[in-house]
Amino acid sequence: MTTTTAAIAYVRVSTEQQATEGVSMAAQLERIRAYCLANGLELVAIHEDAGLSGKRADNRPGLQAALADVCNRGGVLVVYSLSRLARSVADSLAIIDRLQRAGADLASLTERIDTTTAAGKMLLTMLAAFAQFERDLTAERTTAALAHKKALNQRVGTVPFGWDLSADGTTLLENTAEQQTIATIRALRASGMTLQAIADHLNTSSIPTKKGTAWAPKTIRDIANRAA
Repeated sequence: MTTTTAAIAYVRVSTEQQATEGVSMAAQLERIRAYCLANGLELVAIHEDAGLSGKRADNRPGLQAALADVCNRGGVLVVYSLSRLARSVADSLAIIDRLQRAGADLASLTERIDTTTAAGKMLLTMLAAFAQFERDLTAERTTAALAHKKALNQRVGTVPFGWDLSADGTTLLENTAEQQTIATIRALRASGMTLQAIADHLNTSSIPTKKGTAWAPKTIRDIANRAA
């Protein structure tokens, strides 16, 4: 008795514009169906994410369902392209690693990747090597940039709330408005007000943080506990 390998399809579009540029979910699924038919795969499930960016994998319910499905069933996860799976090679490889640990495979039609074949596995190895090279190169650039700043006696690291960086990048200068906010935080904390209440007070009063984001209890705690 011949056993047919199960295929799980995953399709995604992030914008309405993509639907008119040849990569609509219907177009992706048509290619996937043709691939399964040509390769003797049984398409047993279809998962989709409509109007969701590929920047993060954890906020796409369709992708998470597809991964859980193929990891539980075994078989092959079939996608139109790696760009539908993830935005970066590193993220794609993390997903592929999860599939491999579960004994499942991946087929990406645009890149012609099929991890059920030796050639497909070799291509993945090459992609992994390039991804590692990219990470190493980024680390080297970061190290070089920090070394350059140190050589110029420039400050390395973030500028704390209450201070600004001098024009030459070497000295911290007091920010009067932020120093007043620090004094307010410490006074309110000393009066027994909770961290959340202080954060709510600052947010309601439209007092900005260093980055312009909302105040949070952790930020209040760090400032209140910082040595004067």
